[in-house]
Amino acid sequence: MRFKDIYRQGRPAISFEVFPPRDDAAREALTRALPSLVALAPDFFTVTHGALGSERGRTIETVDYIRRTFGVDAACHLTCVGASRAELADAIEAIAAEGIHNIVALRGDAPKGEAADGFKPAADGFSNANQLVEHIRLIQGERGLEPFGIAVAGYPEKHPEAPTIQIDIANLKRKVDAGADAVITQLFYDNADFFRFVAAARDAGITVPIVPGLMPITSTRQIRVITERCGSRIPEELGRKMDEVGDDAGRAMEVGIEHTIAQATELLARGVPGIHFYVMNRSVHMERIMGGLSLKRSR
Repeated sequence: MRFKDIYRQGRPAISFEVFPPRDDAAREALTRALPSLVALAPDFFTVTHGALGSERGRTIETVDYIRRTFGVDAACHLTCVGASRAELADAIEAIAAEGIHNIVALRGDAPKGEAADGFKPAADGFSNANQLVEHIRLIQGERGLEPFGIAVAGYPEKHPEAPTIQIDIANLKRKVDAGADAVITQLFYDNADFFRFVAAARDAGITVPIVPGLMPITSTRQIRVITERCGSRIPEELGRKMDEVGDDAGRAMEVGIEHTIAQATELLARGVPGIHFYVMNRSVHMERIMGGLSLKRSR
């Protein structure tokens, strides 16, 4: 099932994002977590993606493992990082050859050590996600591939590199106009930011489903690093609670679970088409969160 069909089912679609393991220990940890995550009955998983080469291989391998072992659909992330147009074309064909129907198309972040200089495309590569979306649609036509479902990223508090929210919304519209079927947002911790973002996107003529992305807090230190890097704001009350628990991982997770349940409950009540959870390859907190939501789901 492709993205446009997933979000037309008449109920909120729940999805979990995982990342491909980089070593044997990480592979074992993900293998342990997946049965518990699958038992929560997500509609699909997405698997993140770095540069081409071994990163692409690990992404497809993880997608294949989820689909083959558990019978749950999974989407591939694909980025512009370090890839020429020809390499991306081959990657798109490789994804299609595995029977993967959905791609999350992203520009991607500059590699570590290069971020200060801004994003630099590879030789004969792309600088923006709208170009990648156009390329996917072009290649599927030229090579006779089945049409992909394509999701792109949205930024409720604007992309860190965008000068204004208006410019960021215009960039998002270019991605949608290029052929995206859905928008999945970056993490945020104040639902008001999401609702303002959706209203601005609709005013700009963006009509595809806009799906909130939530990252439950499991570590005070980690989430402060992540939010600083991606430009997301921690609301004052949540920040106060995080300061109170400090480096106590157990208490930080409790704060995160409570906040995520409250966020998701309001979002679902307001009729979002789904929720995308950044689960960080862990299941314990997600079992608590899904148990706290009024969702009757079964696998």
